[in-house]
Amino acid sequence: MSIDYLKNATQNTQADVLPGQVANSDGAAVWAVDDFTRLERFLILGSEGGSYYATERKLTKDNAQAILRCIKTDGIKTVTTIVAISDGGRAPKNDPAIFALALCAKHGDDKTRAAAYAAVPAVCRIGTHLYHFVSFVEALGGGWGRGMRRAVGNWFNEKTASDLAFQLVKYQGRDGWSSRDLLRLAHPTPKTEDHKAIYRWATQGADDALADGLVLPPVVEAFEEMKTATDVSRVLKLITDYKLPREAVTTQWLTKPEVWAALLPHMGLTAMIRNLATMTRVGLIAPLSATTKYIIEKLADSETLHKARIHPIQVLAALLTYKSGHSARGTSTWTPNQPIVDALDSAFYGTFKNVEPTGKNTLLAVDVSGSMTMGSVSGIPGLTPREAAGALALVTANVEPNWHVVGFANRIVEIAISPSMRLDQVVNKLHHSNFGSTDCSLAMRTAQANRWPVESFQVYTDSETNAYGQVQPAEALRNYRKATGIPAKLTVVAMVANDFTIADPNDPGMLDVVGFDSNAPAVIADFVRGARPGASTAQAEETEVDTTEVE
Repeated sequence: MSIDYLKNATQNTQADVLPGQVANSDGAAVWAVDDFTRLERFLILGSEGGSYYATERKLTKDNAQAILRCIKTDGIKTVTTIVAISDGGRAPKNDPAIFALALCAKHGDDKTRAAAYAAVPAVCRIGTHLYHFVSFVEALGGGWGRGMRRAVGNWFNEKTASDLAFQLVKYQGRDGWSSRDLLRLAHPTPKTEDHKAIYRWATQGADDALADGLVLPPVVEAFEEMKTATDVSRVLKLITDYKLPREAVTTQWLTKPEVWAALLPHMGLTAMIRNLATMTRVGLIAPLSATTKYIIEKLADSETLHKARIHPIQVLAALLTYKSGHSARGTSTWTPNQPIVDALDSAFYGTFKNVEPTGKNTLLAVDVSGSMTMGSVSGIPGLTPREAAGALALVTANVEPNWHVVGFANRIVEIAISPSMRLDQVVNKLHHSNFGSTDCSLAMRTAQANRWPVESFQVYTDSETNAYGQVQPAEALRNYRKATGIPAKLTVVAMVANDFTIADPNDPGMLDVVGFDSNAPAVIADFVRGARPGASTAQAEETEVDTTEVE
């Protein structure tokens, strides 16, 4: 008769609840992350697309409640965290940060509200962001009090006239709001005569501004002329001479490759990446063309990528869409240019903060269970937490000399992926790796059973572990340390914005980070080398905010 059950009598299984633990969505015992860690998860991962266990609406509601608790606990810290993640380009989408800032403006105390309004320019950097902020505040029941009017008015007044004119030409309206609406509600006093002309044009029209003797900025004059242009040569001259953005060009001209060629030299990097398919479809991106070479050079410049706040998810989404040759939401098709595909693949790694290798033996364990196949990361169609986890694991594999990767659900499987593969190939391979329930202790138990000398475990998961008969992941790590004598560390890379973790917050050798935080690989490497950055990825420097009380 086996006596193994007696040997393991003192081990806590995943159904046993230890002090400080909670039940995850499937009833297994895990730890709950604190509200500020959850705030970071939401800001970086969002809740768009929901998860296996929670709808998008529920996940958003739960995160909103966590943000409200953060605001109540420390409103200034909440605003500072929002600004650090948004302004630092650490999140693939800015909408969660704008929503969280709106919550601070609506539900904070006087100092928090003042700080939130003062942070509007740092978080709402372009016109679309400002429209979103106003829309969120209104949806939350906020009105146009003095703080709101001053914040919106300052957004317009604090920009130079040339920058403001460009913003209003490029971002003419979103969410049912226009610059005309915001200016009429905020009613800012023009900072300069140029601002006065722009405000009059935006609210009353060009004819009214000119009739009053005001001088419109050149980009506004060019935009007005573009509306009635009938000759392509004139369109090209307006674009070239005044650096008009794509949004200022009437639709009829956007099917012509020469128009896109004129737009490209002063097109922002985000816009360039977003329009790769269109430029290919109209014939501008072609084999061996000068345009193709220009774009490849831009994508290879990591410094430019960082300055433009290009996030890894944006590049990964562009790669998956562009390589597919068809639109995820429409009917457009194109023939992908292979050098562009390869350049996007390389650019993905260039968007992360530079990571110095640790030289440690690293086991990358990717959760491929059923719960990782639902929802989407940052609302990117087809990019589930499972595929995103595989892509993120390759960042470490590209840096570290000693690594091994496995997939796990209710058992361990070898996953034949490597840095020599393109990201779209990795995503496709993981797409066919869905099986079983979830046992997050498998990485540690397998390493112990096979005597793998692992110094750093990196588990990419949603922490929805549910293997009730097995030892808890945190205890599996402690067992591994005891059996091997290796002071191994565990990093849990959160791929969903829920409030669960398998990492014991009381163990200094375990760390939570947010998946697809552009700082995450560097934070993990620092932790593995011996630094203890804390229980989250909020390591950005403190950002000063104005705490003047709202009048």
